[in-house]
Amino acid sequence: MSTQRSSHELQRTLKSRHLFMISLGGIIGTGLFLGSGYTISQAGPIGAIISYLVGGFIMYLTMLCLGELSVAMPVSGSFQTYTTKFISPAMGFTIGWIYWLGWAVTVALELLSSGLLMQRWFPDSPVWMWCAIFGVILFLLNALSAKAFGETEFWFSSFKVAAILAFIVLGGGAMFGIIPFRGGEAAPLLSNFAETSWLPNGITGLLLTMITVNFSFQGTELIGIAAGESDNPEQNIPKSIRATVWRTLIFFVLAITILAGQIPHQQAGVIESPFVMVFDKIGIPYAADIMNFVILTALLSVANSGLYAATRMLWSLSKTEMASPTLGKVNKKGVPMNALLLTFSISLLSLLSSVYAENTVYLWLISLAGLGAQVGWISISASQLAFRKHYLKNGGKLKDLKFRTPFYPILPLISLTLNLVVLISLAFDKDQRVALYCGGVFALFCLLYYFLRIKRKPMSNGSPEDNKTYHII
Repeated sequence: MSTQRSSHELQRTLKSRHLFMISLGGIIGTGLFLGSGYTISQAGPIGAIISYLVGGFIMYLTMLCLGELSVAMPVSGSFQTYTTKFISPAMGFTIGWIYWLGWAVTVALELLSSGLLMQRWFPDSPVWMWCAIFGVILFLLNALSAKAFGETEFWFSSFKVAAILAFIVLGGGAMFGIIPFRGGEAAPLLSNFAETSWLPNGITGLLLTMITVNFSFQGTELIGIAAGESDNPEQNIPKSIRATVWRTLIFFVLAITILAGQIPHQQAGVIESPFVMVFDKIGIPYAADIMNFVILTALLSVANSGLYAATRMLWSLSKTEMASPTLGKVNKKGVPMNALLLTFSISLLSLLSSVYAENTVYLWLISLAGLGAQVGWISISASQLAFRKHYLKNGGKLKDLKFRTPFYPILPLISLTLNLVVLISLAFDKDQRVALYCGGVFALFCLLYYFLRIKRKPMSNGSPEDNKTYHII
């Protein structure tokens, strides 16, 4: 019996600091380092701050819902398991596969971007070579053990946080005249905010940036994915959620405030990285090379987290009999190697699509990558509403819940509504609209496959992990 359990269950080796940094690893990436210029150009300096505050509010509400679910039922697979159990197996199947594909594709996109960045220093080297080198390194780190992955992500994310803190200190000092600009340029203070209207491109510009900003916050849900491998989920998950939400919000809002205070919104959208521009104005030597290295680290960190998240989601689908049983087997280190191999293979295949179908398949994959996380957030909010109703109906007592979403059902309903609004808003952006088309077709395919193949199979009573961890209902 022990042999069977060890070949199908993950090991609880992740600590609170791992969960916190894993979550940050999925958030702090090109959305902040490169995409922030677009946000400032479209929404203006004040509008950009508003966008990040609203995006942070949506993230906070979603994480409150995830906290209650993941503490009550700390399983890898997280919201796919919750959706299956409390909403419907068909929806759980569909959301799980969309989320898995989204992260698997994201890994490929991050590897490709990393290879392109390396050409700054090695212009004659082929991109595929760097993709292969970085891909093999990340695969080996994930294959060693969950703890090895957690340690790697801890240091990846620590470097990114240090870079952002350094930017806030140096950029803030230059903005208020404490640190002189190169060439004796006067400190801007708050002039950019005073001289520009709140929304230079109107409410439309703000709404379009909200889509981008909300996507940049996605990755916090990795706390739930990693919950099944936390050594003390009742303490670690709430602690990690609180730390992640507030520190991320502070980092993002302060960084955007400094960027918007020094870069006119008319220029922000056309520069490669607004961070590089600020460092250049201060006169920091090799600013572009420094930021190139920081962005490279951010990309590899997101790819590392994405490979982990997709592998655990595939493992979870197998445990609920929605994928091949072989994908649910783990090795002696507690790593689902078959799920990891399949995920990595899909990542490499989607990487090839950027070469052979740049204007078609590659664009669809990029759209699916962003859509997967948004669908995950919607399912988290909906699952919390369904969970609490199911819990109370079956005699559960609120005092027995170690973590509760406050002001139920108001806050979960607000979270669900705002996340749906963000998803629907994709239809109003011509560059993002393809995500709804591709995601809709893929979702219909998943639903049809479920009803034609999965539902007809005899289902067991659940995985051993379900029965072991979820005992309150």
